[in-house]
Amino acid sequence: MLINTPTLAQHLDDPSWVVFDCRHDLMDLAKGERLYREGHIPGAHFANLDVDLSGEKNGHNGRHPLPSAVAFIAFLARHGVDQHSTIVAYDDVGGQFASRLWWLCRWVGLDRAALLDGGITQWVADQRAFSNVVPRPRVAALTGRANPLMVISAEALLPRLASPENDHGCVLIDARPAERYRGEVEPIDPVAGHIPGALNRFYKENLNADLTFKRKDDLRQSFDAILGARAATEVVHQCGSGVTACANIFAMEYAGLPHSTLYAGSWSEWIADPARPIKLGAMP
Repeated sequence: MLINTPTLAQHLDDPSWVVFDCRHDLMDLAKGERLYREGHIPGAHFANLDVDLSGEKNGHNGRHPLPSAVAFIAFLARHGVDQHSTIVAYDDVGGQFASRLWWLCRWVGLDRAALLDGGITQWVADQRAFSNVVPRPRVAALTGRANPLMVISAEALLPRLASPENDHGCVLIDARPAERYRGEVEPIDPVAGHIPGALNRFYKENLNADLTFKRKDDLRQSFDAILGARAATEVVHQCGSGVTACANIFAMEYAGLPHSTLYAGSWSEWIADPARPIKLGAMP
């Protein structure tokens, strides 16, 4: 699940390895591609969060709705991904955006997907090769289909929140910063606060200071403290728009806690319906 920079450097000329640059900035939507064209890991393709890793917005499905499985598979195939490819994603913020591509790959049945540990920050720190050459796409044949068990809708989530102690309840984990969770600030969405019953675990708690991932045992201990006796299959992840939540899903799976679920619409979809409840303040 995690590839270090020496391993990736050894495989840059291997056509069975396909690398994606997932850099993005929620406040400057053109920044990711601009940085990519200024310089990237040699051979890496650019994956645009808003275009390639998201679907069409309709005003009710959040800021980054899931793309159709057909569209995402076609995007991967256009860049040389086939059933046997090793897919490596990176960004410059510790996997916040790269984990979305990783999750989408798993969603359509591609298990040979990984993150570059430390992302391009570690690549630069290790003084490895850089390029501004955009690789020519090598179209491949690729098939797959979405796994519906990996996602949950707002309609299915709401009754599970209303009765968290019964057999239909869940552990809902919000990956946003604490101040956004509490509703003290909201720089992106029109309504502040969080989904009632959600627990806050900022995705950067998964990372060391250099943006590499913490040890598996440390991550496992951190998530076990949240889950208690609950199984990983009872966990639902959300954030502002279903992107950062994938970083917590990745961390759980890396720590040996697989099969948690994504509420893809997340907070931005939740607040699109004023009938849905919201809450302000800290966790109980």
